[in-house]
Amino acid sequence: MDALIEIERLTKRFGGFTAVDGVSFSVRRGEVVGFLGPNGAGKSTTMRMLAGFITPTSGTARICGHDVQAEPQAAKRALGFLPEGAPTYPEMTVAAFLRFVADVRGKGVAEVARAMSLTQIESVRLQPIETLSKGFKRRVGLAQALLHDPPVLVLDEPTDGLDPNQKHEVRALIRAMAPEKAIVISTHILEEVEAVCTRAIVIARGKVLADGKPEDYLVDGRTMESAFRELTLGEAA
Repeated sequence: MDALIEIERLTKRFGGFTAVDGVSFSVRRGEVVGFLGPNGAGKSTTMRMLAGFITPTSGTARICGHDVQAEPQAAKRALGFLPEGAPTYPEMTVAAFLRFVADVRGKGVAEVARAMSLTQIESVRLQPIETLSKGFKRRVGLAQALLHDPPVLVLDEPTDGLDPNQKHEVRALIRAMAPEKAIVISTHILEEVEAVCTRAIVIARGKVLADGKPEDYLVDGRTMESAFRELTLGEAA
C-alpha cells in the first residue's frame, strides 16, 4: 500500500541554526505514528513544513502524492492539521467558527455537526471560543482538523490541556479513525504512544534517532520513558 505521507530529507535552517536536519520517513494508511522528542527537537517545525505552513530550506514533503510546495491546495485538501496553540477567532462562537471553516472547505452543516459530535463539544457550541477552558479550545481545534474527513491527520499535542476523561475520549477517537487514515501525533505523553501509536519516531537536535514499533523500545526491561531518555540524552535509565 502506498504511503499517504512522504517526507524526504526535509531540512529547515533559521540563519545559522539548523532546526530540522535531513528528516525522512513515510506513513501508510492505518498507521498512527508518535513523533517524540524533547523541547526544541524539531517536531513542530517538521509538522509545520509537512502542513505547508513553513517553507523548507531543502527536501520534500508529499501528502497523498501531492508535493506540499508544488501543489499546496491539493495537499491541504487531504490534510487535517492541528498545530500547537491552534489559531481560532476567539470572539466567534464554536458553531460559527466551525461553520466558517466548513464554508472555506466547501462543506456544510452536516460536516459541522459530525465534527462537534466526534469531539464532544455540542454543549459549548453557542459559547464564544475565548470563554472556553484550555481543554475545550483544544477540542475545537481538533474539530476543525476533522471537519472535512481528510485521509491524513497531523496532530501536534492533541490532548494538551485535557482532563483524564477527555484524554481517554480523544485517544479512543484516534484509534477508531486509524484504520482509514495516516496519522502523525506529536506528544510529550509517553503513555499516549503506547496507548494509540503503531510506530514511534524519536527526534532530537533536528535528526531522527529511532523509528520502530512501541514494543521495540521496551527491550531489556526498559520503559518507554527510559528508552526515550537513553536516546535523547544518552543516559542509562
